[in-house]
Amino acid sequence: MEYRRLGASGLTVPALSLGTGTFGGRGPLFGAWGDTDAAGARRLLDIAIDAGLTLFDSADVYSDGASEEVLGRAVKGRRDRVLISTKAGLPTGDGPNDAGTSRARLVTAVDAALRRLGTDYLDLFQLHAFDAATPVEEVLATLDDLVRAGKVRYTGVSNFSGWQLMKSLAAADRDARPRYVAHQVYYSLVGRDYEWELMPLGADQGVGALVWSPLGWGRLTGRIRRGTPLPPGSRLHDTAGFGPPVDDELMYDVVDVLDAIAGETGRSVPQVAINWLLRRPTVSSVIIGARDEHQLRQNLGAVGWELTPEQVARLDAASSRTAPYPYFPYRRQEAFARLAPPLAG
Repeated sequence: MEYRRLGASGLTVPALSLGTGTFGGRGPLFGAWGDTDAAGARRLLDIAIDAGLTLFDSADVYSDGASEEVLGRAVKGRRDRVLISTKAGLPTGDGPNDAGTSRARLVTAVDAALRRLGTDYLDLFQLHAFDAATPVEEVLATLDDLVRAGKVRYTGVSNFSGWQLMKSLAAADRDARPRYVAHQVYYSLVGRDYEWELMPLGADQGVGALVWSPLGWGRLTGRIRRGTPLPPGSRLHDTAGFGPPVDDELMYDVVDVLDAIAGETGRSVPQVAINWLLRRPTVSSVIIGARDEHQLRQNLGAVGWELTPEQVARLDAASSRTAPYPYFPYRRQEAFARLAPPLAG
């Protein structure tokens, strides 16, 4: 396993982390993802920890809290060997304070997560979405209190836009509050929007990316091919509407190149797709999922080797799309390009 710093913090995390959206199996989305129980989760954690994967990510909305409960039972007796990350902010009920990141909501959400996980602290607590109705000063002051109380060690966000994240970081600096060190983002070979603004921001401000859905919501498993229908067991039948949109032709172009490189390297299509992500700027950890031991072991095979520069260039070319304004001039016009940060191609 490779290890990296989480953004500009002092926390070291594994290059791969395990998402627990498959734990619990409640509801139309998470029920389609998986229904791993505590015994199954303990087995997955055994394999992960043996491989050096020690960061496990959850959220209060995953299976209505059941994911955190299952993860808590799976880590019992070895809490000091793992890092636990969870999130809150999305709606968990119909009440006026059952969503968002107000002080009332965050204090209640953290205490509930600690109970479900069976722990007295969270290694990383992330806001699952930006709450436009709550002042960032209230959010940051509340998180500061949770850190000072020992309930949270590091803070981060998920699914923020550039201005939302930068506003929060500026307020943290002004008021001497803990800065966000992580941004959990969607990023894949069929979804490279992260590179346009959030990646340069992360590099400039020391915010590490925790990548969710690195296989494009299940599209880069190698099972979906040009000219063939979705395979019967694909989760896309039930979950495509919940995830990021992907142009079919882009997906087919990328899969064609992934397939060729998989043949050259002796690796699987998902391993190649994840390895590409591991070499991208600002990426601290790629969150993999697994419904069973086979999937977990396959995804763990994404580390310990590297694509060649020529193979990376082919994947870059197949997955590249024109950026929206105001970003495209910095990619296409010489005068603008000379001023662009030397990050992603």
